Amino acid sequence: MSPEEKSAGGKSPGEKLVLDLLDKATVRKRARMVAIGGIMVALAFGAIVGLIGGRWPGVIAALIVAVPVVLLAMSEARRTVWLEGTRVNVRAFGTRTVDLTTADTLDLLVTDLRGARTVGLFVRGGKKAINIALSMYAGTGGRELGIYQLRRLADSLASRGDTPGLVFSELLVAQLRAEARGLAAADRPLYRLGSLAPSGRMAQKLHPDAVSKFVTSLD
Repeated sequence: MSPEEKSAGGKSPGEKLVLDLLDKATVRKRARMVAIGGIMVALAFGAIVGLIGGRWPGVIAALIVAVPVVLLAMSEARRTVWLEGTRVNVRAFGTRTVDLTTADTLDLLVTDLRGARTVGLFVRGGKKAINIALSMYAGTGGRELGIYQLRRLADSLASRGDTPGLVFSELLVAQLRAEARGLAAADRPLYRLGSLAPSGRMAQKLHPDAVSKFVTSLD
């Protein structure tokens, strides 16, 4: 067993490794707030429709708005992501799996929501797609995946042997080096790359050429 594996609690490369960026308590709290907000909007919308069309049209309108939001909140509360070997899995109501070594596409996805910018690795294999949140920043601080998680992802991506895999692997290795050097969050590659995305959009993919150019410019 390597020193890195010992420091990570003795996990072997084939074991299940959780890739959740936020702890369960935080995720459930966020999901609960989304559900409450959705229900309040649904009630207000239903009341307006009810004043115009009557009681039952108002109830139906409220349900049409509330049900999808509540289901989305429940899905987020149940969502968990993990890595087994080179396979990334995500479970909410069902389970999706994409193998990093055979994924059709790799993209960097940046989401901007409620003042927090999340940088994720978006992988697609066949008809399945998974977004792996790598870091989340608000201001000059935030959260990042742990050292062992980033190392395992970097190794899995490098094993592809193609340009996209090597680019993303080098990006994660550069992130690990920045953390080892004690650089502030704002000076780390994921933060810098995420800041390249224009503001005002909830979710956007960075162009592969922009990601490659950025990675090649790193020390």
